Amino acid sequence: MTRIAVIGAGITGVTTASSLMDRGYDVTLFDHNRYAAMQTSFANGGQLSASNAETWNRWSTVFKGMKWMMTRGAPLLVNPRPSWHKYSWMAEFVASIPQYRTNTVETTRMAIAARGLLREKAERHGFDFDCEDRGILHIYTDKAEFDHATEVNKLLAEGGLERRAVAPEEVRQIEPALGGDFYGGYYTESDFTGDIHRYTTGLAKSIERGGAVLRFGTDVDALKVDKNEVRLTWSRNNESQTETFDAIVVCAGVESRGLAAQLGDRVNVYPVKGYSITVRLDDEESQQSAPWISLLDDEAKVVTSRLGKDRFRIAGTAEFNGYNLDIRDDRVRPLVKWCERFFPGVSTEHAIPWAGLRPMMPNMMPKVGQGVRDRVFYNTGHGHLGWTLSAVTAEMVAEKVAESRTVNSAGAVTSGATVPLQAQGAV
Repeated sequence: MTRIAVIGAGITGVTTASSLMDRGYDVTLFDHNRYAAMQTSFANGGQLSASNAETWNRWSTVFKGMKWMMTRGAPLLVNPRPSWHKYSWMAEFVASIPQYRTNTVETTRMAIAARGLLREKAERHGFDFDCEDRGILHIYTDKAEFDHATEVNKLLAEGGLERRAVAPEEVRQIEPALGGDFYGGYYTESDFTGDIHRYTTGLAKSIERGGAVLRFGTDVDALKVDKNEVRLTWSRNNESQTETFDAIVVCAGVESRGLAAQLGDRVNVYPVKGYSITVRLDDEESQQSAPWISLLDDEAKVVTSRLGKDRFRIAGTAEFNGYNLDIRDDRVRPLVKWCERFFPGVSTEHAIPWAGLRPMMPNMMPKVGQGVRDRVFYNTGHGHLGWTLSAVTAEMVAEKVAESRTVNSAGAVTSGATVPLQAQGAV
């Protein structure tokens, strides 16, 4: 049986391992944490949102970053301290602005395909992830933001998404708990939400029962690839071991860049920090006052998800500050204030803060496919849409592995499953 190593046990790595196993491969999953989903897949905003597929490559994003550079609580914050990695990434970000339209449409298509695949995995493997199938409502207090959303809606429609404009009265009808004055909104009935941590850990346990080897709490110390095999050296508790595999898939989030360099590839992932708070709804008034509909405030860059009866997740902001996981009060405080502004009946006494590093490519498209070497593959760099896109990119990279393993002596592909989308826009 073909042996595949997958590095990274976040949502991307675990779904990739599952898709490889569906094709009959022997999979070993590595992560330096003791458990799955302990980093960026731990406490994100919870949205499975094709409606949030717009890429960030616009001049307005650049100007906002410059404007907010000295505003500590701004939705987008850039540490001006010089860094070759950061400034080279930003230069590539600007260079990708002409691909804004194409990449937004392609991301929408991938997101739509991913939603069904993600549901199918959960149903087939038999675990719950606090899914709320109530749609996502984008809210706007400002005419300019609403007008931009109207233009974005044309791109989302081109990608196949149905999203409709709603008047201020309908905003309140869709989510009665929401307070405040609004210019309007956009509602996507087909989007939904869920707990990324519960999903990832549930799937990890299921694939382990199905035969996957989970090497958690291990450090990948060295990778060597030749024409015959991949040699992976890992260590745990001062003990080291080298294993051989037929191929490797790197799904290591912000650590993918360093691993790729060992393998002869340049994967320019940058860690873009996001924050969340999980508000415990311990009393009846808070439970009644918190929304069930998932919300996205485009101006504040805040998203929300209801995770069952007694948890309310609020997430947002983007911080360019290197590999830094410090939880800053001045970044968390705006999320708490946002909750108190729009949902004054919700107690924020127990709001648990968290920060994670989004692995983001400069063009906002995930890196999916083969590296410069035949046995090396990548599924990483999903940015703010890792939860949304994970199931489809897992299928895409698993198909690439299958193609590479089933090439006959004449170089023709002889077998392999069909993926929902072509991968050319995501490589």
